Amino acid sequence: MNPKDYVYFILTKKPEHPQHIKLGSICYIRGHTYNTHDVPLSGGSTKLPVTFVKSLNSLTYNIDVNCIEKLSLEEAELLLACEPEDERLNWFRDKDAVQTALGLTVETNVMVKEEDEKLIGVIRYIGPVVEQGYLDPIKGTFFGIELQKPDKGKGKTDGTFGYKTFFLCEKNCGVFAPFSRVKPLAPTPLSPSMAMLHGQQQTQNIFPGDNVYFFIDGKYRFGIVLHIQEDGGQPIVQISTDKDENGKRGGEIKLPLYMVSKGECPSGSEGMDIDIPPVEAPTDLSISLNSVVEVTLGKGNSYGIIRWIGRLPGREDVMVGLELEEPCGVSDGTIHGKRYFDCPPKRALFVKLTSCRPDSRFQNISAQNNMMPELDKNEEDGNHDTGKLETVPPISTEQVEKLLIGRMKGIQGHCNSCYMDSALFGLFSCSSVLDSMLFKATNPQDAPIQRILLHNIVNPLRSKGFVHGRHIMRFREQLQKHGYCQSFTTDEKDPEEFLIIVMHHILALEPLLKLSAAGKVQESYCYQIFLDQNHSLVLPTVQQLLEHSFYSEGLKLAEVPSCLILQMPRFGKKFKMFNKIIPSLELDITDLLSEGPQQCIMCGHMAVEECADCFKEPVFSQTGFKVFCKTCSSQVHSHPQRLSHRPAALEVPKGYIDRGIPHSLTRDRLELFAVLCIETSHYVSFVKHGPNTRDWIFFDSMADREGERDGFNIPEVQACPEVGMYLEMSPAELANQVPRDMKGVAKRLFCDAYMYLYRSTSMCLYR
Repeated sequence: MNPKDYVYFILTKKPEHPQHIKLGSICYIRGHTYNTHDVPLSGGSTKLPVTFVKSLNSLTYNIDVNCIEKLSLEEAELLLACEPEDERLNWFRDKDAVQTALGLTVETNVMVKEEDEKLIGVIRYIGPVVEQGYLDPIKGTFFGIELQKPDKGKGKTDGTFGYKTFFLCEKNCGVFAPFSRVKPLAPTPLSPSMAMLHGQQQTQNIFPGDNVYFFIDGKYRFGIVLHIQEDGGQPIVQISTDKDENGKRGGEIKLPLYMVSKGECPSGSEGMDIDIPPVEAPTDLSISLNSVVEVTLGKGNSYGIIRWIGRLPGREDVMVGLELEEPCGVSDGTIHGKRYFDCPPKRALFVKLTSCRPDSRFQNISAQNNMMPELDKNEEDGNHDTGKLETVPPISTEQVEKLLIGRMKGIQGHCNSCYMDSALFGLFSCSSVLDSMLFKATNPQDAPIQRILLHNIVNPLRSKGFVHGRHIMRFREQLQKHGYCQSFTTDEKDPEEFLIIVMHHILALEPLLKLSAAGKVQESYCYQIFLDQNHSLVLPTVQQLLEHSFYSEGLKLAEVPSCLILQMPRFGKKFKMFNKIIPSLELDITDLLSEGPQQCIMCGHMAVEECADCFKEPVFSQTGFKVFCKTCSSQVHSHPQRLSHRPAALEVPKGYIDRGIPHSLTRDRLELFAVLCIETSHYVSFVKHGPNTRDWIFFDSMADREGERDGFNIPEVQACPEVGMYLEMSPAELANQVPRDMKGVAKRLFCDAYMYLYRSTSMCLYR
């Protein structure tokens, strides 16, 4: 997504619909769509189809232009970092503060508010600190600030946020903050253009006394600048090193300025040298851009991803630019004053291509541990195209114990892949509901992604019960190579982000979910459950959560979905709205459909009216939509407490005849087949593989580990019949269960559920 292709707004007045969207929320619309609407300059009324940022349902709402105000891209990114929404709206109205923030640049002296203190610091980083949303074009702009005396040590970071390093400073001397907490110590003009700023970042300002590094004779060397002079019209740098070009200690060397880069010797390296021993040129032709490789440095093996391949000035060898897993490099992607790629500081290293070899952590692991099952020759290839698509059916209940149960079973995790491992295992191990993804015609550029998914992941999982970690890494490399996200091979994601990219952007799968709201149909791939603030649920079932969410948002299902992906009401990885959620093994969606005959809850005749005001009436049932025939509706609403209710007419299917006697309608139900859970940033999955309540298995792609840094993860699948035991309990019994005392892994299903996966056994046959 190119952020410049969109027009941005902030919600300043409450719209008629939807009611749950808060004032101060930011929304957007494609530029060409905006230009096709006749937006009045002043007065008048026009509705724009906008999508709200961070809305996990990615639904489009028609919002009156009088309820929103336009933002520039830079303003939208600044404001997005300010939370909550009401505070964001207040800062939007402070135009001077926004303009001042737009003028802040790196190296500006500022005062930052941290809790109740005002601290002095210097801006070291400006930009996002979280990944761009999978369907959102923008992400919030934050300021990374290094605190200065006397406030050193009062921060919370060393320049790292999550798993990424954005700048370097001492421990507890860094702060990340939105512009609302940052003020310049002196007035500053507006920021220069992005091009000027980029140029300033690349300029080499080298002076005597600076720490520098240079690459010579296949080695990185470090030193201190003694003097810079001009020789033959070219600037020459005199450098004091631990070793000169002849290996003599305490030596000096003179080099052209273009061969020298500013930077310090990485911590942990000996002296000022990092030796790169000559390694036999790799015969593996698969080494290319975005390959995961290892190199041998002076201190041992280091691992990274190839971000650039080419030739550097003054060198004949083919060189590669590596983004290392650990901060033991020399720069942020620049060398000799020129930028070749972007990465965090101290993560970039430029070496000969012949010094790289495939990451050994993915090579020959079966030889290291005889627990690793041998893989079929065809699976090793992965890129073969036999002209036919092999079909391996899902693992049946009878096969589960033989194929899946045990260590080194399931999908092997590596480098923050648990979100993908758990999602793929839940979707494909014992279910075929989304197998259409594997065979759907796709664009030629995306065919390798689909081929790896089928031949190297789904088929081995179903036929052998195991998928090697290198196949998942190749799958992630392909997603990254095709530009869907630049951190698929390194960073942790959320399952819905990965699934939507694959289903929507790559395979162009028809949306799984069609929702009806105010007579209009909206499409999505998953549904995030929202609850109003007045709900009375304490120990809810998934059925109750879905009904309450539809009720509060005014939604209905336009049709029966073949697969329903539900995200539980929680915010991020830590905050959960409920301590426990009871899994509904079946979802009855009959009353959630916008069309089709429904049965009166009182007498069983065909219903003709629905009353939203009766939704929470406990006299009928604790929750659920209340539909009535004409007679029962009149009787129910003649009660003094219900005189103010306003029943609405239901759409009765044309040609449907009510024979005047109670009858039983066929109920539309979805069955649960998998649950994804998260605890302390680690995803696992539960799969229901059979008809009995105790037919459950639990999968963890990183259940154990063999070895340390050069080792590998051991995935494990285990039977967990204890889940069924708790599902057979009454709500009162379940409420009294102390999570830490629950048997086996049951606690994780009831307390840590993140996403529920349901399927329609009838509709999945047609899609």
